[in-house]
This record gives sequence, C-alpha cells and structure tokens, in this order.
Amino acid sequence: MSAGRHLNDALAAEAEAYRALLAGDDAGPALARARDAYLASHADTGPRSWGRLLGALKMAILAGDGVDAIARQAVAEAAEADSPASAYARALAQVALGRVPDVGVMLAEGDSFARVGQALAALAAGDQAAYGAALSAIVADFEARDQHLSGVAIADTALVLERLAGPRGMAVRPSGPLMPR
Repeated sequence: MSAGRHLNDALAAEAEAYRALLAGDDAGPALARARDAYLASHADTGPRSWGRLLGALKMAILAGDGVDAIARQAVAEAAEADSPASAYARALAQVALGRVPDVGVMLAEGDSFARVGQALAALAAGDQAAYGAALSAIVADFEARDQHLSGVAIADTALVLERLAGPRGMAVRPSGPLMPR
C-alpha cells in the first residue's frame, strides 16, 4: 500500500473517530486505526513527514494507547529538525513523556504554533492559568476555521492537550460546538 493510501486511510479513520467523540460514542477503534495508518504513511514517506508522525502521536494520545513508543520516535526523529511542524511533533512528544518541551521554534513561528507551544509549556510547568488562556485561544481559533483537516469540525488539538492535562489535574474542560461533551 502506498503512503498516499495510508494517509487517506488515516484521515478517514480520524474523521470517523471525531464523529464518534462528538456523538459521545466509543472512538477507540477508529483512533487506533488512524494512529496505525499515520505510522504506516510516515514509514513510507520518511522521517521528515512531520504531519504524519504528529497525527500518529495525537491519535495515540486520544486513544490512550501506544503513546510512549510514538513519542520516543518523535523526539528522536525531530531532535535536529528546526521547522515549526517538527518542533510541534517534538514538543508534544516531550510533554507526553513528562519532559519539558522545547517550544522556541513554535513561539517564534507565531499564530497557531505559538498558541500550542504556550499550552505545552504551561502544561509542563504546571501553570494552570497560562494553560487555560492558551487552550481558550486554541479553541477560539478552531471555531473561526471554515475547514478542518479531517473534514470534521472539532477542536482536535484542544482534545489532545486536555488528554495530557487530565492526569496533571489541569484539565479546563472547555465547552462549545467543537468540543465533545
């Protein structure tokens, strides 16, 4: 199967998972399929396909399965990379592993990267107020979008961050049309 086919499968499974989450249904199997398809696509395209690796990590975090292995892979592969996407994959992985994230490139890039970088740094530092402010800005950004990568209107980045925030006692639990109940 080609990298493109794996990516199409990942996006379809991700959309299915998001629809299930919004409906209050079990999204676990679809999240696992999306994670695995993103990993397969990443393996076929090479170590610089940051979006695919990031997608796999996000799906693993949401599924609560396979996070450590994918996070370690992301940290290793993105260690020397300096693009905003590679910095995002590395920082998310670092926080998932309980480490302090390197968010400098994300902050310098601005916009959505900076918002996520601020949220990840706040999670790692245990700064509830800064995390809440960053998460609110992330949700507002998703609410202002006309298009979503998966085709499903959902604040998926906020969901991922909230999954990381929960065990830290920092979950904000935002509500709105793009957040599952």
